[in-house]
Amino acid sequence: MKIGIICYPTYGGSGVVATELGKSMGAKGHKVHFISYDQPARLDFFSENLFYHEVNVSEYPLFKYPPYEIALSSKIVEIVKSAELDILHVHYAIPHAAAAVMAKYVLREEGINIPIVTTLHGTDITLVGKDATYGPVINYSLNKSDGVTAVSGSLKRDTEDIFNIEKEIRVIPNFVDFDRFKRQPKEHFKLAIAPNNERIVIHTSNFRKVKRVDDVMSVFRLIQQEIPARLLMVGDGPERVRLERECRESNMCDKITFLGKQDAVEEILSVGDLFLMPSETESFGLAALEAMACQVPVVSSNTGGLPEVNIDGVTGFTCNVGDVSEMAKRGVHILSDDDRLATFKANALNHAKTFDIHAVCPIYEKYYEEIIEKHLASVH
Repeated sequence: MKIGIICYPTYGGSGVVATELGKSMGAKGHKVHFISYDQPARLDFFSENLFYHEVNVSEYPLFKYPPYEIALSSKIVEIVKSAELDILHVHYAIPHAAAAVMAKYVLREEGINIPIVTTLHGTDITLVGKDATYGPVINYSLNKSDGVTAVSGSLKRDTEDIFNIEKEIRVIPNFVDFDRFKRQPKEHFKLAIAPNNERIVIHTSNFRKVKRVDDVMSVFRLIQQEIPARLLMVGDGPERVRLERECRESNMCDKITFLGKQDAVEEILSVGDLFLMPSETESFGLAALEAMACQVPVVSSNTGGLPEVNIDGVTGFTCNVGDVSEMAKRGVHILSDDDRLATFKANALNHAKTFDIHAVCPIYEKYYEEIIEKHLASVH
């Protein structure tokens, strides 16, 4: 099978999932062509089955905003023809689904018919998708896609509530690669972070307001009052500078370390005892799943798809958004007893295994085959 994957190249969840899925498909012998404006962050190696095509956008004085969608559509047309692709898999509706649909109709004029699968990841529906500026085109693009998937049952329900979708939305969850995300012996690193055997609490995100990073700090302060602990803040974003300033002003910098963006986040997760994810909204919670794969229990909000990933009372706890006192109480419960912590760690790993990429990738593979077969039947 020859697959075209259109995605954002960034560290965000949709780009990570798209890239890891493509790599897994390539390892199974399929030819995978990534189309984006930059090389995807997780596309850290190439093989005979993986290809990357850069979208170049020309800038002219006439344009206040360079027309990326048109450049992307043109690149899709070019690659479908040159690589003779069998299917397009679009990750994140905006603007990728619209660009793919435009390319589809251009190709049809040349006698080339190609099916499109659009995977919805969250904010493309729950945030940007609600904007009246984009809504009608998103609705049209989803209905003109040959297949639509969502990464959680929660996101599927949100999409059906917001848009008038005329086809089934298939739920195919995000996944984790256990070849990478697994507990690794990093005792020297743990000793450097927690020389007195303190518990290690971790948060990773893009430090946007929707991640409620203030709550992370507040929860940790309350935990630290009960149990000796250290907090590792992994990532970067608009809230980081303010948080670092507040950390200095509250004299907490000896307990909190800002590590910035890290490629080998699995090595940091390997020393963790608790993962905090108090987000305002999460369609799935990929960062929580990666933590669980590294045997780190999670205290999270109960919004969106998080309860589908973090099982309350089993792999950690889910709490109401903004309830920092309850989150801290649950964190202390997990961390205060060695045997209890070991049980939560084991539960986190066992549940994470149900999202193994080697289990989820064949679901996508079968879905591709189903969509291609239906598309060919409709064409003929």
